[in-house]
Amino acid sequence: MNWKGRNPRFTSNFISLNKIKASNLFKIAVIIALFILTLSLTNTSTNAETEIKTVYHVYINQQYIGAVSDKEIIEKLADSKIHNAQNQYGNDQIDISNKITYIPEQVFRPITDDNEAVQKASELLTIKAEASGILVNGQPIVYVQNEQDANTVIEKLKLHYISKTDLAEIKGKENARQPLPPLKKNQSSILDVSLGEKVSIQNGEISPDEILTVDQAVNYLLKGTLTEKKYTVKDGDVLGQIAEKHNLKVKQLLKMNPGIKEDSLKIGQQLKVTAYEPIVHVVVHKETYKEEKVPYKKEIIEDKSMAKGETKVKQKGQNGKTAITYVVTEENGNVIKENVQKEEIIKKPVTNIVVKGTKVVTSRGSGSFTWPTDGGYISSTMGYRWGKLHKGIDIARPSNRTIRAVDNGIVVSAGWDNGGYGNMIKIDHRNGFVTIYGHLNSINVSVGQTVSKGADIGVMGATGDATGIHLHFEVYQNGNLKNPLQYLR
Repeated sequence: MNWKGRNPRFTSNFISLNKIKASNLFKIAVIIALFILTLSLTNTSTNAETEIKTVYHVYINQQYIGAVSDKEIIEKLADSKIHNAQNQYGNDQIDISNKITYIPEQVFRPITDDNEAVQKASELLTIKAEASGILVNGQPIVYVQNEQDANTVIEKLKLHYISKTDLAEIKGKENARQPLPPLKKNQSSILDVSLGEKVSIQNGEISPDEILTVDQAVNYLLKGTLTEKKYTVKDGDVLGQIAEKHNLKVKQLLKMNPGIKEDSLKIGQQLKVTAYEPIVHVVVHKETYKEEKVPYKKEIIEDKSMAKGETKVKQKGQNGKTAITYVVTEENGNVIKENVQKEEIIKKPVTNIVVKGTKVVTSRGSGSFTWPTDGGYISSTMGYRWGKLHKGIDIARPSNRTIRAVDNGIVVSAGWDNGGYGNMIKIDHRNGFVTIYGHLNSINVSVGQTVSKGADIGVMGATGDATGIHLHFEVYQNGNLKNPLQYLR
């Protein structure tokens, strides 16, 4: 059957339907092709993911030092620094003081420089050590290795000024219930030892370089640091001595005090100097028992019946004795306070009483001589003996050895004579007479002194050319030697 011939419309519709089918098939083919391409791209992307690398950006205390391929590179550097420091300082309590931060990043093409990052990290990384700080008035001053060392430092500060025995006794007194035995003469007892500042211990972290040994810490705390001070010039001071006293050279002292010269110092002038000021002051309280002398008082009684210039001791002075208990405060070995806690008189002093003459006596003698000793006899008269003239008389064995002026006069000589007289006195009686007293043990008058008849002028002795204790007495009138027996009564 000829469908086309019989129905032309039908034939046209059939052709159109075929075209639609072809178009749909093309679309499907495109979709399938796109799907296959998508699968291909997905596989390619998955392969690329497996090639991404991780790098680490390193920060030390928030400072960027670079990227490394592995963070173990930096960690090994840190471990090496710690190990070396532990060996160097002999301290196991050492660590890195810096904060190290790693930030990872995944990249296709990593760019890193391990060597440069290690170099920068080596420069920045620092080490720290656990230590015990000694604080003075709340401020850290020194660090030692541990708390035990810190306590040893504090104990050694005290032991610098007291002994271990004293320190043990102080601790024993704190626990003792019975009173301690009384102190003996010139004996001391330590009451207490303390530090003048508030000293405490605080643990912390610090560079190992700053950790001191126990002895180093003690010396530093006691010696302190150089500080500027004022020095007041005293009588007898010279610039060189002042400089030496303060561990300075003269040039340094002059530089610190412009305007002064070596020969221009004045008493009371203040100079700038430097001196070590201790950081810690060790305060020691001690009790001391001493027996001290009490000086006697002196009293003078005037006597109108005695010639002016004459004196006699009515009562000889004697020192007394007192027992004193002091409480002494010392700061770094220097006494800063001394208080009397108890005082007891052991022996009262005896006042020295001297009678002083006020009677005005003329220096002119009467011409009538009194006996120059209290009794005695003439052991040798004036005249020749052994071929030599004996110029006077000798008097021996008196009731006492006091030598007296035979008349009023003025002492013109009193002292040692090289001519054999020994201790000798010569008195001018201002009336032509001169008398000489020789071989004295001691002399009680001085040149220029006016003496009265009977005044005590010396003590009999055996000085000079003498064979025994006696007085050698001579008389001159107008320069001529006279026999004393013609004038003595």
